[in-house]
Amino acid sequence: MSRIGNKPVPLPDKVDVTIQGQDVKVKGPKGELYHNVHPAITVKQEDSTLLVERPTDEREHRALHGLTRALIANMVTGVSDGFQKTLKIDGVGYTSELRGQDLVMKLGYSHEIVVNPPEGINFVVEDRGVTIHVLGIDKQVVGQVAANIRELRPPEPYLGKGVRYSDERIRRKAGKAGKA
Repeated sequence: MSRIGNKPVPLPDKVDVTIQGQDVKVKGPKGELYHNVHPAITVKQEDSTLLVERPTDEREHRALHGLTRALIANMVTGVSDGFQKTLKIDGVGYTSELRGQDLVMKLGYSHEIVVNPPEGINFVVEDRGVTIHVLGIDKQVVGQVAANIRELRPPEPYLGKGVRYSDERIRRKAGKAGKA
């Protein structure tokens, strides 16, 4: 019994859903998202909720049931509220700035790193270039862009320098012990 798959997805007033066969289109104030549902799973709209149903209790159908419900719920949240990931930069001389839509970062290399945002993604830089917000309506794309930025200079365990998520804790290691 899938607990996530059985929960109905509530639709806010400003969100419209169109279901045509296996295609689900969600439109809201922030944009529009599409998802092609697996043929075994059915999506129905009742009043102001969406219901996701599966044909049997086979392992594959149970897995697809919860997955589909979660993806549709993320689409509804994305077009109504949007998603955000926050990154922090630690290190002397490490900074970032916006040039137009592009994010330009100085991370201790001999050159600046320019990150071009994919379609639907916006960057906001705060705290003199130390805090970066990645904003968008597609949860998967927002998370992937944030992970790609973090990968440019991951935090190192001795001094903690690098790019990290705002809620990430870095396990610090002790340096070399001096001679006695």
